[in-house]
Amino acid sequence: MKQTILVLNGPNLNLLGRREPGVYGAHTLDEVERLCGDACALHGTTLDFRQSNHEGVLIDWLHQAGAAQARGELAGVVFNAGAYTHTSVALHDAIKGAQVKVIELHITNVHAREPFRHHSYLSPAVHGVMAGFGVQGYALAIAALALGPPSDSASKVK
Repeated sequence: MKQTILVLNGPNLNLLGRREPGVYGAHTLDEVERLCGDACALHGTTLDFRQSNHEGVLIDWLHQAGAAQARGELAGVVFNAGAYTHTSVALHDAIKGAQVKVIELHITNVHAREPFRHHSYLSPAVHGVMAGFGVQGYALAIAALALGPPSDSASKVK
């Protein structure tokens, strides 16, 4: 069975290409979706691409993703949670509760930006973090999921 990779985008990512292009680049979310589709095709997976400005919707999608992964239908989730990265304990809990493989994604290098962006509530719950590669980070994260992320024991510092 061909597995799916779910790409979730949080608040304000629907404004890509218009919102602070000097920070986030000129690519639109539609262009990012095409890039992700191409990356999935390259790796023999299918793409499910979504965006919501609402935290509860993102939580519901993470719960659904955990169930799909448990059924063997989903390779994992690439998640650009936007500002919710720095504020949402609820998304952290959803990732852990759903037991879904998530790669946290940031278009920019959040550690080179404002201090409030340096902390992620999601990072302790995810399998990996991708930051600072622009929209190409989506393709890199898809490749990581398609090729199989490292096991828990290999990816955690002892």
